[in-house]
Amino acid sequence: MTVSAAHSAAFRREAPAAGRVWTVLEDDGSCIAPHKPDGSRAMPFWSLRSRAQHVVEQVAAYNGLEIVSMPFDQWLHEFVPWLAEQGVLIGVNWSGERATGYDVSPQDVLGWFAGLEGGSSPPAAID
Repeated sequence: MTVSAAHSAAFRREAPAAGRVWTVLEDDGSCIAPHKPDGSRAMPFWSLRSRAQHVVEQVAAYNGLEIVSMPFDQWLHEFVPWLAEQGVLIGVNWSGERATGYDVSPQDVLGWFAGLEGGSSPPAAID
């Protein structure tokens, strides 16, 4: 199993268990969604704060970015569909000195968690 596959599998286990997902924001509060060589964009999400913290500390381009979280249920039922509308992929548990890993379509992410019970939480801001 590759490192990216292991991190993807960990995301699928850890995010629902943690009940939150983490991402990073620019100083002005905007989300980051870097362009890939093929022109597509991906927004990173981590299943544990410690995973996001490691990237912010180890990857120069991420130094100083603010780590924020949102409830897993809200992310899954509101934010992931919004990313689909925007045509943005989801980077899951990026790691390493260049913050790389799998970039997955929002539709695939929704499929991963299709069997989970519970409705979406009321809208809330990213913490």
